[in-house]
Amino acid sequence: MFNHGNGISITVSDDDHDDPGRIRARVRRKKKKPGVRFGGAELTQRLLRLLVRYWAVLIFVSAAGLLLFEATRIGRKPTSPRGSAAGGVVKAAGGRKEVVEKRSMGNLNRLDPTTRVVGGVRERCLKLLPLEELQLLDIPVAEESDSPIKSVLYMSGEVGEGEGDNATFSREMTTDSRFNLFTGNQSFEQREESFQVKETVQVHCGFYSESGGYKISEEDKNFMENCVAVVATCAFGGGDDLYQPIGMTEASVRKVCYVAFWDEITLAAQALEGHTPGEDGFVGKWRVVVIKNLPFTDQRLNGKIPKMLAHRLFPHAKYSIWVDSKSQFRRDPLGVLEALLWRSNSVLAISEHGARSSVYDEAKAVVKKNKATPEEVEVQLTQYKKDGLPVDKRFHGKKALAEASVIVREHTPATNLFMCLWFNEVVRFTSRDQLSFPYVLWRLGVLDNINIFPVCTRKDLVNSMGHLRKAKPLMT
Repeated sequence: MFNHGNGISITVSDDDHDDPGRIRARVRRKKKKPGVRFGGAELTQRLLRLLVRYWAVLIFVSAAGLLLFEATRIGRKPTSPRGSAAGGVVKAAGGRKEVVEKRSMGNLNRLDPTTRVVGGVRERCLKLLPLEELQLLDIPVAEESDSPIKSVLYMSGEVGEGEGDNATFSREMTTDSRFNLFTGNQSFEQREESFQVKETVQVHCGFYSESGGYKISEEDKNFMENCVAVVATCAFGGGDDLYQPIGMTEASVRKVCYVAFWDEITLAAQALEGHTPGEDGFVGKWRVVVIKNLPFTDQRLNGKIPKMLAHRLFPHAKYSIWVDSKSQFRRDPLGVLEALLWRSNSVLAISEHGARSSVYDEAKAVVKKNKATPEEVEVQLTQYKKDGLPVDKRFHGKKALAEASVIVREHTPATNLFMCLWFNEVVRFTSRDQLSFPYVLWRLGVLDNINIFPVCTRKDLVNSMGHLRKAKPLMT
């Protein structure tokens, strides 16, 4: 018998061998092993009996699988409805497409401290006082400063034909520069004069004319005049959302103003997100101040006004903390003032640049990233070289290049003058304030008590989300 792989066996009988001419083959198929066969109805009944018998086990396995799936999602960045938070192309009004920048919402409302290793020991980057001591902090009485600058006078209202209070509001440039009725038309000679250190300094510093724009309601002005310490931010052109401050003590809530500056474009955009100021003008902890007639078509320049000119907006404030709109402020403001100013006897604290040290290296990066044209950067750097700005990358042993998304300062004559000069530089040259900061610091030469804190301290101060979308420019 020969057994083939196809399941067929051939049996040759002994009788057949007697007659080789007559070999007979019998084909015999293997029998299949007995099994259970079900009809359609019988199979259904058997499945139902199994389901009834093991239903508890099935529910347990399903629940365990769901819990495992949810556990794997912890720590992932959430996606936003309409896809704006994750970035990409989204539909805007009228069917046009709008590119939305990526941002990380995973950082929102985080309070965990940022740490670093120093000398083999891990320590917190921002060393705040214990909570019970933070609750007792108060704004100190101003002391007589030993700075050679005792007072600053702000120029307004008389220079240039048609630039007085009777002029009509216009964003058009008065010269080949971006100076206008808000800034005043600062001549190059006046620029040179403003850097001379003396007891009383006269300087252009915004709000040049009543017709220059940046209109604030009387109700908002009254609120701002009563602020002694302020945390400020702004979002113009419908750009970023408003992130609520966290981590503050009840003492700071009572003593510190939180003010967010919006324009009418942002007001409308935030209304669509459900963030409309109440009758008291607040959205959460923030008092929203809506600005009309912004003086520049460039929204980056408009954003420099509350960033650099807080002493002009809050005339009675002694301290201010600036926070970029892309970040959420997450620390007690009085505790921050104590840690970064009072403890070290500083009048200005600002974050060092994380990537570069030299203004000349930063200029190359600005051009490479298309944040300013090569021509305007060349004009600025040529002037700085002519004035003798050194290539030295350090200031009192620290970086002179600042990141400037968080600025903590006391409103003294010296810091007020510094901010005016810095503002005038970004108006005269490029809007990239990192380029002009080292120059003004070097040229003025009186701010020795400045705290340029490391990047990890800035990360402890704020939760960074990145910009939501590009701000819309204004039309002339």
